[in-house]
Amino acid sequence: MFSALKDRYKSWEAYKNNLKQTNAVMYRIVDTVEVVTVALVMALIIRHFVLQTSVIPSPSMVPTLMVKDRLFVNKFIYRFTPVHRGDIVVFDSPLDDGKDYVKRCIGLPGETLEVKTGEVYINGKLLVLPGVNVQTDKSDFGPYTIPSDSYFMMGDNRGNSYDSRYWGALNERKLLGKAIFTFWPLYRMRPLH
Repeated sequence: MFSALKDRYKSWEAYKNNLKQTNAVMYRIVDTVEVVTVALVMALIIRHFVLQTSVIPSPSMVPTLMVKDRLFVNKFIYRFTPVHRGDIVVFDSPLDDGKDYVKRCIGLPGETLEVKTGEVYINGKLLVLPGVNVQTDKSDFGPYTIPSDSYFMMGDNRGNSYDSRYWGALNERKLLGKAIFTFWPLYRMRPLH
C-alpha cells in the first residue's frame, strides 16, 4: 500500500515538474489548489480528532468561564487518559438536543456523591478543589452512586447550573474533550485548570 502511494506521489511530482517547465501559469494554479486542498484536509482532521472550539452558552460556569467565552477543547486527551476530578469537560448534551455542554467533573465512576447544603461530599468526605472559585447554593442532593461508565458533572455556579443533579450522571460516550484554554475575549485569554 505504501509503495503504491509512493509511486502516485512520484508521478504527481513528475507531472508538476513537467507543468512547471511547460506552463508556468497552470503550474501555479495546480500548486495553489494542492496547497489549499492539503490545508483543508488537515484542518478537518484537526477539527474532528484533535482540537475544536466551543462557546460558553450559559452562566453555569461563572466565575471560571463567562457567557460567550470561547475556548479550545482537546478532543483526543480522553482517548489516552481518564477524566480527572476537577477537569472542565465539554460534552454532547445528555438531553440529545444537539448542544454542547461545559461543566466541571466532580464525581468519578463508582463513587458515592452527596450534596448537603451546597457542599459536595465524595464517599463521605468533603470535596475541596484548590484554586476553584465555586459559587455554592444551599441545595441538597443524593446520596447517589455514579455508574461505572459515567461521571458526575456540575457547574461552578451551582445555584445557576443545569447539571448532573437534574439529568443524572454523564455517560462516557458523550465526552467530547477537555477545555484547555480560553482565547476570546482577548483580555480573558488563559489556560484552564
